[in-house]
Amino acid sequence: MIISNLEIIPGKRVASHLGMVQGSTVRAKHVGKDIFASLKNIVGGELKGYTELMQEAREEAIKRMTAEARSIGANAILNVRFATTSISAGAAEILAYGSAVRLEDLG
Repeated sequence: MIISNLEIIPGKRVASHLGMVQGSTVRAKHVGKDIFASLKNIVGGELKGYTELMQEAREEAIKRMTAEARSIGANAILNVRFATTSISAGAAEILAYGSAVRLEDLG
């Protein structure tokens, strides 16, 4: 499965557009990480626990989006984007979405 934020893939053409696909996950902060993050806010620096949490959430959202695309016969997802929404205090949704397509080689 080709996954790209581009609208086209060099050397390929879009044979058919199958529609928008998406995948999401909602993640909550861990209380221990939250306390550590509060301390980091005072002294500064990267909040590595949150960085890892967001990376895992993006990977899960892509996995779910890819599964949806496969289920409708796509071999690529183009123009992929991410969105984040706060669900409640301490919880956020990560959404990955894009256009499911069937690509063919040129020539």
